[in-house]
Amino acid sequence: MKQYRPDTTCIHAGYTPGNGEPRVLPIVQSTTYTYDSSKEMGDLFDLKADGFFYTRLGNPTLDAVEKKLAALEGGVGALVTSSGQAATMMAVLNICHAGGHVVCSSAVYGGTFNLFYKTLHEMGIDCTFVSPNCTEDELNAAFRENTRCVFAETLTNPSLVVTDLEMFANAAHAHGVPCIVDNTFPTPINCRPFEFGVDIVTHSTTKYLDGHAVQLGGAIVDSGNFDWNNGKFPEFTEPDESYHGIVYAEHFGKAAYIAKARCHLMRDIGAQAAPMNAFYLNLGMETLALRMERHCSNAQKIAEFLEQDDRVAWVNYPGLESSPYHELAMKYMPHGTCGVISFGIKGGREAATRFMDSLELASVVTHVADLRTCVLHPASTTHRQMTDEQLKEAGVSPDLIRLSVGIENPEDILDDIKQALEKATK
Repeated sequence: MKQYRPDTTCIHAGYTPGNGEPRVLPIVQSTTYTYDSSKEMGDLFDLKADGFFYTRLGNPTLDAVEKKLAALEGGVGALVTSSGQAATMMAVLNICHAGGHVVCSSAVYGGTFNLFYKTLHEMGIDCTFVSPNCTEDELNAAFRENTRCVFAETLTNPSLVVTDLEMFANAAHAHGVPCIVDNTFPTPINCRPFEFGVDIVTHSTTKYLDGHAVQLGGAIVDSGNFDWNNGKFPEFTEPDESYHGIVYAEHFGKAAYIAKARCHLMRDIGAQAAPMNAFYLNLGMETLALRMERHCSNAQKIAEFLEQDDRVAWVNYPGLESSPYHELAMKYMPHGTCGVISFGIKGGREAATRFMDSLELASVVTHVADLRTCVLHPASTTHRQMTDEQLKEAGVSPDLIRLSVGIENPEDILDDIKQALEKATK
């Protein structure tokens, strides 16, 4: 397919109907696929031929969405998963085993923090958390001989720290390991991490990529740029006896990482996305560029209002010139960041609760990053499993309100915020 600009890619990449075929990507709601001979089926299982034989490993609807995601991020391949958590876990497990070590930014989504802090630790994988604001020397000091990857979020949830992608990627490469970045909040419309040296990108497709809160999903995208043949990753350069002795780096070349994630981990873990969910995700991505433009312009207006209101204690939005991350945002996301704003109002946790309970247009929900404005108090919900010290390291203060600005008329959103502030600070 011709290389189109991102907004055109959102619409046309992944699926090109032939003569007389459906204009819209079909939902192939089938677990299995028939072939004329056992040899054809055997060649598929031996990875000697391309095709579909079981939806856990591949499906025409999923395949089209994966191709669109890879095109948007500029990668060689993608794998959709049942959730963003599944994508993060599989992205790490694909290269890190018991006895391994991960360097991770401390300012990540609460569920991601717990995955590294507890679940992966229980599986024998250690993690060193570093501040997203760390210096290059501090970041390099976190590496060990058994480190197998670095993980961070492009734009952290909910503290909205902009990660210095080039610094994290350069440090990872200096130690011979890949840099993995969760690009959920900016989406590839606002940031393409591969252009700054990142090797692997993950997404919670449940958020902006879907945009309508109708499907749960995740994705891993492989840049194809990391050289696995450096002595640290024998799983790519030595035969996989569980898959007929295949050597992924030889057989799949630049797509070795994403091929192994599918053939090995998806086969064994089975955290596959459903075809219906992939269909909904594709519908959402078709309007992604339009929605992100409106999310960002609305959020900028709301953030500027909050910054000037005396009832507001503080505001964090990278689009504001007052933000400590504004310069990095302009470097990595010059056309906009996302629609999420973090702020606190005077009166602390109690005032925050009154504010949220007084909103009429905006909803109090766990979800974030869809077309409807919503709000959450992370310290008592998504990050409640963290200690006070861990909350501090993650940039989540007790009064932090996460406002996910939707695509409604910005004046209606402002009116709702104004009346809620009035009630909360009486």
